[in-house]
Amino acid sequence: MGQKESFQIHSLNTSAQLPAEGISGTSPKPKHRAYWLLWPPSATSKARADLRSERPLHPAASVWSCAADTMQPHAILLLFFFFPGTWAEPEGSHMLKLLHFATFQNSTSVLVGGVGLLGDVEMGSLDSRTGNIHYYLPWMRPSLPKGDWEVIESSIKSYVRDFSKLVQMYATVPYPFVFQTSVGCELYSNETIRTFFDIAYNGQIFLRFRLDTGTWDQMQHNQLAAIAEHLMVNASTLNEVIQVLLGDTCVEVLRIFIQAGKADLERQVPPIAVVFARTAGPAQLLLVCRVTSFYPRPITVTWLRDGKELPPSPALSTGTVLPNADLTYQLRSTLAGCPPGDGHSYACRVQHRSLGDRSLLVPWDDSKRGLSAGLGAVLLLAAAAVAAVLVWRYRKRQRSDGERGVPLEEHRSTAQDGTAAGQYGGCDQGTPATPTSGAGSAEQHRALL
Repeated sequence: MGQKESFQIHSLNTSAQLPAEGISGTSPKPKHRAYWLLWPPSATSKARADLRSERPLHPAASVWSCAADTMQPHAILLLFFFFPGTWAEPEGSHMLKLLHFATFQNSTSVLVGGVGLLGDVEMGSLDSRTGNIHYYLPWMRPSLPKGDWEVIESSIKSYVRDFSKLVQMYATVPYPFVFQTSVGCELYSNETIRTFFDIAYNGQIFLRFRLDTGTWDQMQHNQLAAIAEHLMVNASTLNEVIQVLLGDTCVEVLRIFIQAGKADLERQVPPIAVVFARTAGPAQLLLVCRVTSFYPRPITVTWLRDGKELPPSPALSTGTVLPNADLTYQLRSTLAGCPPGDGHSYACRVQHRSLGDRSLLVPWDDSKRGLSAGLGAVLLLAAAAVAAVLVWRYRKRQRSDGERGVPLEEHRSTAQDGTAAGQYGGCDQGTPATPTSGAGSAEQHRALL
């Protein structure tokens, strides 16, 4: 690769040097924790100047911006749509993840968004209108030196800008489309580490970086994946950046954030549960157990019949854990095929970390259904009684009019044309109606009733 050069990792009051030729061997560790990579190992002075410039980056290098691109103003539910696996973090592990999406409406319009997550805790976002980064957690800024944050912010902003320019210049796919990236690392309780760098087009991952081999794998066999892989494989400088970022920097930052954000990560909110029934068919009920407002995410919901847990079966169905807007979660579990009044008792059992060794047991009270049915019957009878009284009064009034010699049709006509005031119509108060003909005598008689 020519003359070997060294590069610096931005760190706490020190710097460290790594060899320029790849990093297939063991990389020397910095004296202090490495926070953010400034320059790739083999970057020459000219390359560094290019990275600083306002020109769009090399196509392969700009793809890197997908990883650093993070954060859109508070959009947890939107992220759940764009990244459905965002909250699938196993219990007992910690994950640092940067999510990015760029929606291209046409060659001149792009909406960029993303978020930085520690587990499922939203750390910050990028304001697409101003380009400013918003930090949501008070412990974040003090956890890293000011210089590190300056490097991170400038890198994110430049990558966002250059990535958008690159796609608008080289895009050959039809508009509109979305690019998405998920990059980060996960630390398990046994100290094993998992890293990931996935690039997706319209929700489908087409390229993935493997840290153990330092190679890119096509997740789809199409032209887009082939072109992207070719660019990335030949971008040796970028690959070295990614290896150092995922292999060292990400895990070190994650360990710092785990300690600094301990209170947020250990937050516990107990679940609220309710059981209700829906009619699923003739003589069949569908019991629904709705559990909500719990944190953290892992939860277990089971059904009991006569105090015994029901084994898995087609009658049992548990949905996906979904996020609420207040950073709690919700879940629904159903039990089908329950005949009303079958003599069995049913209950929903909820187990959650916030409950400790206890369980939340919510029984299905079939008597409530009987009470509701009884109340409905009472209301129906009351309505029928009121209707009967109204019919009786109407018929009594009709008979009374017939006895007085007033045809019903004439009575209705007079009431409608407003020729009388009072109950059946008539003249003004205190003014008797004046008959004008023989037919008018009946009119006057009707007004005086």
